[in-house]
Formats: sequence, structure tokens, C-alpha cells
Amino acid sequence: MFSLNDLFQWERFVTPSIIKIFFWLAVGIIGLFGLSGIASAFNMMTVSPGFGIIMLLASLLGVLVGVLFARIVAEFILIVFRINEHLSAIRSQGEV
Repeated sequence: MFSLNDLFQWERFVTPSIIKIFFWLAVGIIGLFGLSGIASAFNMMTVSPGFGIIMLLASLLGVLVGVLFARIVAEFILIVFRINEHLSAIRSQGEV
């Protein structure tokens, strides 16, 4: 993972080590919003069953899209750091 010294030195990036934590944090927050939407949908079903079912489906779709978007963002960040590593390797080969 990373040590406390890595926070104060600039030779190694910390973000690739902790991106998984931020991803799972985002998934947890998306899940909480999804549960809130589902609870609201069940509450709405007592007033208008049709709109409640639409709201329930929208909440489930929102959770799915949110988790997918969080994964895409996390992978994009990791790809940017991998590109940096590969460009550094190419640069070091050219210096020899």
C-alpha cells in the first residue's frame, strides 16, 4: 500500500493506492441514495401506485448507472497514472 513517508515525498504517487477506497466510498454513498429512493418509491406507492413503480425502477436504474459511472471514473484515473508510468519508462530508455 503506502507508508506515511509517501505523503511527504513526491517520488511516488499516492492516488493509485487509495483509489479503491474512494471507489467503495462512492458505491456506499450511491447505495444509500438508492435505498432512500426505494423507500420514497414505496411511500409514493400508497399515493399513486403507477408513479411509485416508475420511481422504484428509476431508483434502481440510478443506482446501476451511478456505480457504473463511479467505476469508469476510477478506471480513468488509474489509466492516467499508468500512462504516466509508461511514459516515464519510455523516457528513461531514451536517456540510456
